[in-house]
Amino acid sequence: MPKFLIQATYTPEGTKGLLKEGASGRRTAVDQVVSSLGGKVEAMYFAFGQDDLVMIIDFPDPVSMAAVSLTVKASGALHTRATPLLTVDEIDEASRRQVAFRAPGS
Repeated sequence: MPKFLIQATYTPEGTKGLLKEGASGRRTAVDQVVSSLGGKVEAMYFAFGQDDLVMIIDFPDPVSMAAVSLTVKASGALHTRATPLLTVDEIDEASRRQVAFRAPGS
């Protein structure tokens, strides 16, 4: 199942919601959304600094991740970044594939 690193920053309105329902309330909400599309939250951490929230989420396909991302961003409560994560085996497989490529100007 594809894994994604999610990094999020709450907007002022999103922060008010977090303060109102607490971290456990947000975890429950995230679990419900992710599981409704066949996914699983592997890890969820709150942070401070550039990111307020960091998660690793498994989804059955990238389209499910895109659907959640669009919905969350449309809420205006969070600014998010989703990064696909690849295993060591997947990178080994990618490095063995032949790619026909010519660099610009060569």
